[in-house]
Amino acid sequence: MSTFTVSERLARIIDHLEAGDRLETKLSRVLENEIRRRLARYEWIDRFYRRKYGVTFEEFERNEMVKKLGYSFEVETDYHEWDMAIDGINTLRRELEVQQFLEKENLL
Repeated sequence: MSTFTVSERLARIIDHLEAGDRLETKLSRVLENEIRRRLARYEWIDRFYRRKYGVTFEEFERNEMVKKLGYSFEVETDYHEWDMAIDGINTLRRELEVQQFLEKENLL
């Protein structure tokens, strides 16, 4: 395990954001909260495009919707943003699973 130092200023900010004894535990919770915030944003994007196009991202790709909708700038932009959100959802969910495992095993 590696160690790192945190400035007094940053330690005070973390203290204000999270309760607890160990700085590492508090910092871990701050980071978990940030992961959850980003995950919520990506899930919102996914819901938005599901409503807009009436299909899931997988169906959007499988049905070649970009092609069917004429390769418009709007549709291509939506596709790329949606793709990024789906990738973010998958990545962040995996990260939360790891975080929860480490907490459960008392490794944090």
